[in-house]
Amino acid sequence: MISIVGTVKGLIIGLLNGVIRTIPKTNSKILNGILKVVNFLITVYVEVFRGTPMMVQAMIIYWGYAYMNGGASLPLIPAGIAIVSINTGAYITEIVRGGIISIDKGQFEGAMSIGMTHTKTMWHVIIPQVMRNILPSVSNEFVVNIKDTSVLNVIGVTELYFYAASAAKNSYKIFASYLIACAIYFVLTFSVTRLLRLFEKKLAGKENYTVFGSQTDTAAEIKIDKEGE
Repeated sequence: MISIVGTVKGLIIGLLNGVIRTIPKTNSKILNGILKVVNFLITVYVEVFRGTPMMVQAMIIYWGYAYMNGGASLPLIPAGIAIVSINTGAYITEIVRGGIISIDKGQFEGAMSIGMTHTKTMWHVIIPQVMRNILPSVSNEFVVNIKDTSVLNVIGVTELYFYAASAAKNSYKIFASYLIACAIYFVLTFSVTRLLRLFEKKLAGKENYTVFGSQTDTAAEIKIDKEGE
């Protein structure tokens, strides 16, 4: 659950950051100054959370909150979700930025020429294409999160690795306990990977299709095969 919710929230963070980082300059010096500061903060956020291990981030966020609140700590599951979301958001921010850059600039210009604002252009024209392009990378982040949630045991989150470690200590069957945990992780990641690839194929649509150039003239039909010919 932590990996699913954390990946979804991380995707939302990444999309918002990606949209903000592509806002064009305005005629207002104040707005441009604010935008520059926000972009700087996003850059710092991305560099810090991509450049440090999630385990260290978990310790700093969880115990840092307790330090600032007189020892009152966060609930474990919400804390775990927040840590995974923030970490994932940093990676997906760069993935989204790359996806937006890959879209032809002519689509931005075309949308602006018909009076669409930057926000409407992003949500109605650019983001749908970006989501399709970045889906493999986001899927990979989800699979990584399934494995990386094991580091949350350092703050007491009871997940698969935690139970494997407990079983190893109680039964003294260390190799068997961790081997079973490894097999469960493999089954989870393998199943999720296959399901996500199936979803990607469904999203891509049919390999062969027909473009109708006219509603009345069948000669105007253009058949497209998987090579685009």
